Amino acid sequence: MKLLKPLLRNDRVRGVICALAALYIRFVHATSRWDMKGAEHAAALWDRDASFIVAFWHGRLLLMPYCWRRDKSIEMLISQHVDGQLIARTIGHFGFSSIAGSTSRGGPSALRAMLRGLKQGGYVGMTPDGPRGPRMRAGGGIADVARLAGVPILPVAFATSRRLVLGSWDRFILALPFSRGVFVWGEPIEVPRHDDGEDAREAARQRVEERLNAVTAEADRLVGQSAIEPAPREAVS
Repeated sequence: MKLLKPLLRNDRVRGVICALAALYIRFVHATSRWDMKGAEHAAALWDRDASFIVAFWHGRLLLMPYCWRRDKSIEMLISQHVDGQLIARTIGHFGFSSIAGSTSRGGPSALRAMLRGLKQGGYVGMTPDGPRGPRMRAGGGIADVARLAGVPILPVAFATSRRLVLGSWDRFILALPFSRGVFVWGEPIEVPRHDDGEDAREAARQRVEERLNAVTAEADRLVGQSAIEPAPREAVS
């Protein structure tokens, strides 16, 4: 890692890494057979140009560009850390734009950008356990954004029959080529505007976590993989 850090500060090196990552993502998708479950939930909102937040776990980032309808623009909330910059440039190859920030850095400006985009009819993507975890445990920020913007949250996950599970905090799924793959969308999660008390906030957070874990486990089941377990429960915010 000490050798990599100086390289990652070089803009050209980062550009090459991100281009190669995008090429790998395209290769995996092109060589695999894909199914889509529950896509009608997203289609119903896309078809009437209704904004929503799409939520997926940090460990399931890799193939997410292919769950999205190409004629709909989306902004992803991406951390300002170096790994976040790499993610932002990689998804940029698929036409995704990004909002720099997280719950710990750049929060207020990122919140304003997300609310502005959603209220103008756009779409926002968030990883509720990012950028630092705990794995597959939702923070409260995503429910707050949904409540303030008056839009639903749609959970989605992908899984592949051939994969490597990395030893990172998020148990990142590295999908392998020549797989059988699936995307699973869940039903919209509504967060009423008046639910702004602490109990209501926690209930909304739990709904997001439970629904997202459910679609993630279902995706793994459909391709014959064992489910990735969430990290031990810790305080989330």
